[in-house]
Amino acid sequence: MDKLNFTDITLSGFVEIDKYRYLYFCIIFILYTLIICSNSTIVYLIWRHKNLHEPMYIFIAALLFNGVMYSTTIYPKLMSDFLSEKQTISYSACLFQYFMFYLITGSEFLLLAAMAYDRYVSICKPLRYPTIMRKTTVSILLVMSWFLSACHITVQVILSFQTKLCRFHFTGIFCNNSFFTLQCARPSALTAFGVVCLINLVLLPMLFTVFTYTKIFTISQRSCKEFRRKAFETCLPHLLVLISFTGLMTYDVTIARVESDFPKTARFIMALQTVLYHPLFNPFIYGLKMKEISKHLKRLFIRNSM
Repeated sequence: MDKLNFTDITLSGFVEIDKYRYLYFCIIFILYTLIICSNSTIVYLIWRHKNLHEPMYIFIAALLFNGVMYSTTIYPKLMSDFLSEKQTISYSACLFQYFMFYLITGSEFLLLAAMAYDRYVSICKPLRYPTIMRKTTVSILLVMSWFLSACHITVQVILSFQTKLCRFHFTGIFCNNSFFTLQCARPSALTAFGVVCLINLVLLPMLFTVFTYTKIFTISQRSCKEFRRKAFETCLPHLLVLISFTGLMTYDVTIARVESDFPKTARFIMALQTVLYHPLFNPFIYGLKMKEISKHLKRLFIRNSM
């Protein structure tokens, strides 16, 4: 195994750390706390109330759990970097951060596809819903979402770990796919499997989700007004989350490919977007747009304020 794989790597995407060190730390700490509390609160409500023990809400809890893990992969290290004189990370730790980041990303798209299927069965085949979406089916979809994503990303991590490094710093604040620029030459197998991951974990689940919701809306247009309203209310939050996450992941891939002469301040701000919006967007959308969750949230706040 190449010894260079254990060398510290410098993260050079930070701007004016010395001047705004504690301000950045406080902002990130507040955001991280808000993300943990908002996501965990809704997960707790889904676990606590039996009327939320349905496939749709279980999938929502899985998405919000992903949001907590997604943020925990990035924010603690980010806070540590803001308080450090030099922002470094070992290549092994960088690969682990990369693994967790994209494992969660892949499972997110697969979970959204599972949610789309659940909505399709619920709205278009309501009489068969109890027999199709059983607890066993939901469990299998949940496990496969994380398992398939983990298998794909593990292969990429193993191939990367065996690749020689020629550079020891890159312009970034966490280890996304921009760390591939550290390698002397990217193996063709790694490039090919990266395409496989993109197709299996992003494109196919996204196309399935879009196709499923298109099918739902097409069928609902032929039905009564009440049926259309129900379809719209239950599908809209999931579509908003899909659009948001797809945009952020496109953003992540794009910023990782931007040339090094791109203004560092702009690059720093853009990189933060990939770890800021989505973990806060999910609990906001599901907490306000899903009626049953919204009811329990209001009761919780009223009870705690008394």
